[in-house]
Amino acid sequence: MKKILIIEDDEILNSGLCYNIQKIQLFPVPSYCIREAKERLEEETFDLILLDVNLPDGNGFDFAREAMPKYHTPFIFLTAHHLEEEIIKGLRLGADDYIVKPFRIKVVMEKIQVVLRRCHNGRGSERYSCGNLEIDFKNRTIMRKNEALALTPTEFEILEAFVENRGQILTKGLLLEKIWDRKGNYVNEHTLSLNVSRLRKKIADEDFDYIKTIYGLGYKWSED
Repeated sequence: MKKILIIEDDEILNSGLCYNIQKIQLFPVPSYCIREAKERLEEETFDLILLDVNLPDGNGFDFAREAMPKYHTPFIFLTAHHLEEEIIKGLRLGADDYIVKPFRIKVVMEKIQVVLRRCHNGRGSERYSCGNLEIDFKNRTIMRKNEALALTPTEFEILEAFVENRGQILTKGLLLEKIWDRKGNYVNEHTLSLNVSRLRKKIADEDFDYIKTIYGLGYKWSED
């Protein structure tokens, strides 16, 4: 059973999320502050994190910036602020979704399941080498010149889509369809562009760019 860490200081809301997560056959673990969440993450492995932005002992953005690259766990921000700059900030930190309070619990449950399906679908014991990259799709790891790279689950899904369709031009619309399940999970082209840009910066080096922008069309994976 997949485990969900809920980092939310509102005890009533945390309890409600736990109750509904259990109803969809997942295992919720409540946490009410950053200190407690860090202790949980040191002791257990989680499949997804629900992370409140405003917590009593710190900021959810700072916690994500510090902890997410270490644990490689997909996460969804919960916030009371419907500000575009905050949403963009959260996505740039690697969030897989951003939920604004107050929310409909059925929508949250659907978003949780969409992220879990997207981030935990395996694709067998396949390896791929290109330029200075070594990618292990089974274990979802990537090395550049023998150095491990820290990709978010979403970035890895985008990388996988490029490799599967190498040599072909992928339009933004096609990538959105491949990476984000549109059922109950709206994501626009700006979000896609931010994720592709972040992935490109992580994998590129002085010898290879890998992801080429085809202006007016989309993107293309290049092995040259």
